[in-house]
Amino acid sequence: MTTDATPRLRADARRNRDRIIAAARAVFTEHGTEVPMEEIARAAGVGIGTLYRRFPDRESLLGAIGRDAFQQVLDEARAIGDRESDPWRALCDFLLRAANLRTVVRFSMLSQRARAILAADPEVEQAREELLTILDGMVRAAQANGSMRPDVSGGDLGMILSIVLQGVHIAPDDIRPDASARYLTLMLDGLQARPGTPLPGRPVTIADIALARHNAPAADEQTV
Repeated sequence: MTTDATPRLRADARRNRDRIIAAARAVFTEHGTEVPMEEIARAAGVGIGTLYRRFPDRESLLGAIGRDAFQQVLDEARAIGDRESDPWRALCDFLLRAANLRTVVRFSMLSQRARAILAADPEVEQAREELLTILDGMVRAAQANGSMRPDVSGGDLGMILSIVLQGVHIAPDDIRPDASARYLTLMLDGLQARPGTPLPGRPVTIADIALARHNAPAADEQTV
């Protein structure tokens, strides 16, 4: 039976879910993914019963954090594609927003179990594939209008983004908040269409990344 209180109860449940995910993301990032669930509940300001009603185990909580992170970046990528007509600005905006995936990358570095959970989640995989497709389209558009060097591909940028996001966590504490934007900006400067050093090897394609992810053991997967 629906009552006038139902929307409020649903809103309260959503707020509790969001508070738990935000608290878990912060606590796991700082202290590792094996922190007791009671600490997550305290950080979120909810009872342990409320936490377990939403997330019956650690695996479901880690999966929700990963899905939320990828979905947020995917929504932003779609919005950038809709509103930004300049391919180079769209690409830069996308990569800087994609830095929000650093939490997921951090979990994968900290915990083999977290890597396996995220690698096996079909929603995370679907979002990852769509993000790489959007990235590849942005790269092709920027190359087509002459703003980006022609000897790289979307797969190259996916690899570089993963390297940057993994390296951020060893940066000194005083520069860590700005580290992703700093090094992605340096990377983007090197991708503009202007005379530069010829690159060895061939571009990494999106298909290369998909094949590598398919063939690699879950414990070894750290690529965005």
